[in-house]
Parts: sequence; C-alpha cells; structure tokens
Amino acid sequence: MSKRYARQLHSADGLIAAVEQYGFLPFFRNEIHGFSIEELCPPELWFADDVDGPWEWKGPAARSGKCLYGKLFNKKAGFVSREWIPDFANFRRDGYDFDARWDDGLASYKDKELYEAIAGEGRMLSKRLKEALNYRKGGNTGFETCITRLQMQSYVCIADFVYMQDRYGRPYGWGVAEYATPEELFGYDLITSAYQRDPQESKERMMQHLSSILPGASVQQLTKILKG
Repeated sequence: MSKRYARQLHSADGLIAAVEQYGFLPFFRNEIHGFSIEELCPPELWFADDVDGPWEWKGPAARSGKCLYGKLFNKKAGFVSREWIPDFANFRRDGYDFDARWDDGLASYKDKELYEAIAGEGRMLSKRLKEALNYRKGGNTGFETCITRLQMQSYVCIADFVYMQDRYGRPYGWGVAEYATPEELFGYDLITSAYQRDPQESKERMMQHLSSILPGASVQQLTKILKG
C-alpha cells in the first residue's frame, strides 16, 4: 500500500512535513505520478493573488534547516530532507569533495570560480555572484549551466530567496536566489557523515527507502530521480 500523501499541501509547514516523509520531493510533476509538490498542492494555490502558494513556501522551507533545496532532480527544483542529505551528497558527489574533483580534472574552471566564490562568502545572491564573476553582456556566459551542475552535484544549494520591496515594505516580483554550500547551512559533520559508505551503497539505501513509499514506481523511474 502506498504511503503517499493525499493532495493536501496548504502551507510551508505542510510542504516541509511532506519532504520529511518522502525524503526526496521534486517540485514539478515527473514520470512518477503524484510524486511532486505540483501534484500535492491544490491548483488554486498556484499563482493566487490573495494567498501564499508553493512559490512563496519554497523560501521558508529552504531556510528552515529541515531540508535541502535547489535544482536537484533532472536539473529542476526539489527538496531533500535533512535525514537523507548525507547519502544524497555522498552519491551525487561520487565520493569527491569539490577540491578533489577539481584536482582530478573532473570540474571546469567556471564551476571552480562559482563554487569558491559561494564557499568563500558563506551565502551569495545570484545577482552579486554574476557581477563578481563578470556574467554580464560581453562577459562570461553559461551561468545557469554551471550553477545548475553544482546544485545537481550537491556542492551548492539555495539557502533562501530575497524579494524586492515596494515603498510600503511589501515584497514583490520573483525572489532572487541566495546560494550557499550545504556545509554552510547544515554543517560539515552532517554533510560528510555518509562519506564512510561507498556512493553506490548510499544509492541503494535511497532506492530502498523510495521503493517503500512509492511501491508503484519502477526501478528505472527511481534511478532516474536519484541520478538526476
């Protein structure tokens, strides 16, 4: 029997609770039916003018300390619960800290620049990051490709969203992503606590967990989710 939620997400707290139950939760619908925030949330809460919905909840969830947020699944947004961050990072990093990945020639110089800028600052708004590394007209290109790859490899995540404010102090528009390393948000000890395991062992642990809560999903579907 599936342990899936009914469609019942109505708040940031509800979203966080769903992430904690699933362990992994993509933001958008995917090959596994019902396995997304998009499908778990009533349609009327998307882009509603008078109530908060998933777009507004992602910031509070990201800064809650209870889950990792970023472009984590097939280069699209999603969450990983605090419980499963160590195995997720161990598998996605394939046993490499970023410096070791660079030393072995497995990372690009642009990725290195972005990672070191974020790690050095602790947290960094995307706007400031682009300015600092000359991602502007006539300058560097490929920012989204690089920052997405760093998130998929779990070296970088989104810590929060910062909104512009009108003259009355009310937020408006799309939030500007604030990037950080998972180590900055959750601590080095937590992030590296599964490093003693082989990355494939971490994958198998995650597969077993997802199989137990998504019994209708195939091995191929779960593998695609976890590999990204």
